Amino acid sequence: MSYYTQLTLVQRYMIYRLLKFGCSQTVIAAVVGVCKSTISREVRRNTGGNGYRWR
Repeated sequence: MSYYTQLTLVQRYMIYRLLKFGCSQTVIAAVVGVCKSTISREVRRNTGGNGYRWR
């Protein structure tokens, strides 16, 4: 059984910082503790002209 949970604000900030450090989405997924497809969708959905928006 699987269930959906949203990323927390802390997880989103971690994604932001790790992207700034140049980490791959695979590494970010391992650190944050989610599937790498979750990171991919999150980054794609929340990236604009100024980069990833974590808030």
